[in-house]
Order: sequence, then C-alpha cells, then structure tokens
Amino acid sequence: LQTRLQAGQGYGNTLSCALTVYRHESVAGFFKGMSFPLASIAVYSSVVFGVFSNTQRLLSHFRHGDPAQAPVLADVALASIVAGFISVGIGTPVDLVKIRLQMQTQPYIEANIKLKPTVSGFPVYRGPIHCFRTVLQKEGIAGIYRGVGAMLLRDVPGYCLYFIPYTFFCSWLNPDGCISPSPSSIWLAGGAAGAISWVTATPMDVVKSRLQADGVNLNKYKGTLDCILQSYRNEGLKVFFRGVTVNAVRGFPTSSAMFLGYELSLKAMKRDQNETNP
Repeated sequence: LQTRLQAGQGYGNTLSCALTVYRHESVAGFFKGMSFPLASIAVYSSVVFGVFSNTQRLLSHFRHGDPAQAPVLADVALASIVAGFISVGIGTPVDLVKIRLQMQTQPYIEANIKLKPTVSGFPVYRGPIHCFRTVLQKEGIAGIYRGVGAMLLRDVPGYCLYFIPYTFFCSWLNPDGCISPSPSSIWLAGGAAGAISWVTATPMDVVKSRLQADGVNLNKYKGTLDCILQSYRNEGLKVFFRGVTVNAVRGFPTSSAMFLGYELSLKAMKRDQNETNP
C-alpha cells in the first residue's frame, strides 16, 4: 500500500488503495515484491544493529576507556548516522527490486493522458532475480542504486530519529537506567521510536519510491531534486505525506519486534558468555 500510494496515481486514501488492489489483484497483490526483502531482512537488520552497537562501543572506549560505559547522546547520534550510511548500501537494491515488482503492472502517465487506477499491460519482470538482473544489464550499477541520494536523506536522519528516541524512551521507562530494560519497556520504546522515525522519514520516502518506480515504463525524473520539484509542482506539498498513515501503523509493531529481538539476543549472548567465562 505504501508504494502504491507514494509512487502510483488514482488511489486516493489508504482504504481506497487497499480496496483497489484487492479488487484488481486479489490478496496476492498485497504481497508483491516481498520475497527479496524477506530473504534479505535478517542480513540487513543484523548489519544495521551491529554497526550501531559496535560504533557505540568504540566511541565509549575512546571517550571513557570502557566499551561497556553507557553512551552519551552525541555517541548515539554518531552511531545512528554511521548505521544510516551503511544501511543505504544494502537497502537501496532491495528496495528498488521490491518497488519495481510492485509497480510494474501499474499504468503510467505519457504526455497528458490521465492515469486511471486500473492494472494494465504485462509484467516487465518475472521475479526478483530477473528484475535485479534486468536492471543491472540495462542500467548498470547506477540503475541498481537509483534513488540512493533520496535514501541517504531518508535513512541518515531517519536512524537518528530511530535510535535516539529509543534510548530516551528506555531511560524514561526505566529511571534506574537503560542497561537492562524490561521486555515491555523495550516493546513500547521500540514501537514509539519506529513510529516517530517512519512518520518523519515519509517525505523522502515518497521521493525515493518515485525515483525507484521510475524506469519501469518510462523515465520521468532526472534525479532527487527534479523529483521533488516535479512532485511539488504537479501535486502540491501534500504529496510528500502520502503513505504517512501506513508508515506510522507499520512502524510501531515492526520496530517493537526488531528492538525486542535485538535486546533479548544481546542478553542471551552475554549470559552465555558469562557462563562460559565465569
């Protein structure tokens, strides 16, 4: 729904988009392009959280001489920025394949023909591997990383507004410190941080989605700035908040699960390490 609302035309609000997708593509339409993200999400999340955690430990080591020292706000912000940069290298090709598969049967604007919310034409790509290979052959590495500028502008500040609120909410929910927060605190803090991050990242998420969907049938945008200007000129400021409801709703449970898994895994590994080395 998020991709259709942001990069498609004629869907109206979230409910209208859901009904249109179901009417024309049945339940399968809601799961288009999901195989590639599902196959890569474990690696992606491991790298992002690993980079964030290890950068924090490294900064604490240099600042305090103790990697286990609780990080200050500046350390959390810097670790978030590093994690954001690294995430773009992995996430851009994955998002591009997902969006191309989701948008390939969508109608498009040519000249001044008005877009209608009907599925037309035949699929351009047979699956995620075929999509990746086709884009690589026709557009090269630049094609695989199409939208990388918009993704950097989304993920670098987005991860700052992901990890910093999480740290703050953990401290608030656990006045004695966030060294070992309870599962309920992790769930609430992670969910709130995810919702904040995704809502604030929505404008650049719209731009990224449009850039990556561009090229299935024609090329409309020359780059990030051109996409911003064209979108604003044609649809006004409200276009940059398309899909904000979907982002907010999905941001809470996904981030809750992500942080809970992360914190519980750390606790389990520390416990095993202590048992092995008493």
